[in-house]
Amino acid sequence: MSDLCDIGITGLATMGANLARNAARKGFAVAVHNRTASRAEDLVRTYGSEGTFVAAPDIAGFVAALRKPRAIMMMVKAGKPVDDVIEELLPYLEEGDILIDGGNSLFSDTQRREKSLAERNIRYLGVGVSGGEEGALEGPSIMPGGAAEAYERVRPIFEKMAAHVDGVPCCTYIGPDGAGHYVKMVHNGIEYADMQLIAEAYELLRTVHGYSAPEIAAFFEKWNEGDLNSYLIEISAKVLHKTDAATGKPLVDVILDEAEQKGTGRWTAQQALEMGIPITAITEAVFARSLSSFKSEREAAARLYAASPRSPGDAISENGQPAQGGDAQAGDAPGDPEVDAIRDALYASKIVAYAQGFAQMAAASKLYNWNLDLGKIATIWRGGCIIRARFLDRIKEAYEGQSQDTNLLMFPYFHDAIVGHAAAWRQTIVAAVQNGVATPAFSSCLAYFDGYLTARGPANLIQGLRDFFGSHTYGRIDKDGSYHVLWSGNGEEIKTKA
Repeated sequence: MSDLCDIGITGLATMGANLARNAARKGFAVAVHNRTASRAEDLVRTYGSEGTFVAAPDIAGFVAALRKPRAIMMMVKAGKPVDDVIEELLPYLEEGDILIDGGNSLFSDTQRREKSLAERNIRYLGVGVSGGEEGALEGPSIMPGGAAEAYERVRPIFEKMAAHVDGVPCCTYIGPDGAGHYVKMVHNGIEYADMQLIAEAYELLRTVHGYSAPEIAAFFEKWNEGDLNSYLIEISAKVLHKTDAATGKPLVDVILDEAEQKGTGRWTAQQALEMGIPITAITEAVFARSLSSFKSEREAAARLYAASPRSPGDAISENGQPAQGGDAQAGDAPGDPEVDAIRDALYASKIVAYAQGFAQMAAASKLYNWNLDLGKIATIWRGGCIIRARFLDRIKEAYEGQSQDTNLLMFPYFHDAIVGHAAAWRQTIVAAVQNGVATPAFSSCLAYFDGYLTARGPANLIQGLRDFFGSHTYGRIDKDGSYHVLWSGNGEEIKTKA
């Protein structure tokens, strides 16, 4: 029937409602449903002029409003709510119908659901959607995973709904089962690292150099004109420029310094630990948010250590504010070597954070046989999503026709960028340490970089210790096989494996 809808969306909170409006604006007929029926009716009443909507009062009517094979997108909270909606929909579905999870589900849950539904001949897509409420409406980055033939059913819809950069939709098929949600998870992990790095740059400018929020905003605006051009730098400037109506102070100065998290950054770190992939920037960003939640303990510690200088010049006062304001103006940024050094450290650290995230995706691709195309992933992150940045064009170019196993640090552009920024990077971290300013993400990125460049590190001693107390054996640099020393015996080295 020609009057049936092209896609259905259930779950009409901000993201679901905006995706429904996006699809309708692009010319698709959209069936909308919500557990509270009035929300679907309100959406059609308010935005019905934007396109074709059908508000369904119940699940039966919702499914009946869709053309076959039906494509139903669930926009509900990750975890049990997704399973509950699936169970509610199943009695009304037929062989070949497609369920789409557009939330931030854990990829392993998507794998489980895809396998279970396949046994009932229901196809399942786990789709990462990035861009926030504005992106959902105007054009997000979309990361679909699952059966390729199921994706083909919704591909024309998703490609039109997605953001476009240089005429290319920020949407591409990622890979089987949980690949789409995995890539979205790592995207969010990189987002954690990116925000933490920006926050550390802000903190150095604020506490070490005494700049005000509006002055720092001006720096960020300038930085956004160069290699650091990105959505997060752009909105950082806007947040720092905002004045609080109640106090007349910069809004950022009255926001409580406790950062919340929904779990995707933690999942990224946990999965990396499972695979043995070092993603220090993302992990430190997660830990920094966790530490920020210990507000009362941090305040007590600040009082306890107030009498102890944190820096040679006592640059930081008891409450963490600059002991005295800076005398430079924001307009001096291009000529201020220390400010330029912070900018360069931010860019170098950003390169490492992204290199780690892409290395994690490459490892997962091998582990789960996903055959991820890292260049295409960089391409669809250039628009719509939270970490969209000019920088992603460089990653896209790096992976074109190259091995997906190559670390970003090994490509010429990133090599040259790191070498060109290394001195400023080190200078910035030294200044942070000397002034008692915590920069866990900056520091961990540099430590990763230095460790990655170390042809022979200290792990030989660790392996020797492991062999001493646990007989874990070790390899030798001069011959093949595994060896063990009879530490508690005659000290003889024996070969344990050829």
